[in-house]
Amino acid sequence: MSAVADRTLENETQALLDEFCQAVSDDLQLLARLHAKELDEAILGTLKRSGFPRCLGLRLTSEGSEEVLAHLQETVEAWPETPDSRLLDLLAADFAAIYLNNSLGASPQESFWLDDEHLVMQRQMFQVREIYERHGLEVENWRTCADDHLVNELEFLARVIAGEGVQDIREVARFLDEHLLRWLDSFAIRIAGRCDTPFYAGLAMLTSLYCEELRNLLALILDEPRPSAEEIEERMAEKPEPIAVPLQYVPGVSPSW
Repeated sequence: MSAVADRTLENETQALLDEFCQAVSDDLQLLARLHAKELDEAILGTLKRSGFPRCLGLRLTSEGSEEVLAHLQETVEAWPETPDSRLLDLLAADFAAIYLNNSLGASPQESFWLDDEHLVMQRQMFQVREIYERHGLEVENWRTCADDHLVNELEFLARVIAGEGVQDIREVARFLDEHLLRWLDSFAIRIAGRCDTPFYAGLAMLTSLYCEELRNLLALILDEPRPSAEEIEERMAEKPEPIAVPLQYVPGVSPSW
């Protein structure tokens, strides 16, 4: 193959990678927005007109994804052109139960799922904060939406993958392994089983399936196998601090003065 052909293939490959990264970034931003704020009439109209969730750039093909996509599609298509107050109130109540008052026992914060006592704002939050800081990012109003909140983790991934470089992709894969994918499926399953509206049940499952499938695709792009769950847990296990033992004078071992 000639050098010109090599460069052409390289450029085409890079163009496809750029397109993939931008599509994923857009998808993650949309998912973050839907988890971040109550759905109003304008957002419902936009979702309906765009054919959500079929409008996502990444076409999900994993087991179970079609069922979730069809469920959400039917839900959105069934919304009236002009949503009534009853629909908006039902969605608002579910949003509050999931994201504001934790009445479903399914906090959207990583710490809740990974802390032994299900406490929020624990060491996982500070681990995530350090990662954000390395990328020059900072969460505003972290007391109301913590660094390890689902919305902030999705927005971080959207920002990083938009960089489109191999190192950016590797960073996204690592963050999914060490943070989001360690708890997202548990969150999604609980929400789907306990919430009152089919939309939020579907959104939770869609987000989990999307991130899992994204991670599998990144493994193919990087040509690096995904680490096992056991390997990740061992990597992330809190290492005990070494115990400082006071030095004692032992006659004949060291000089005294």
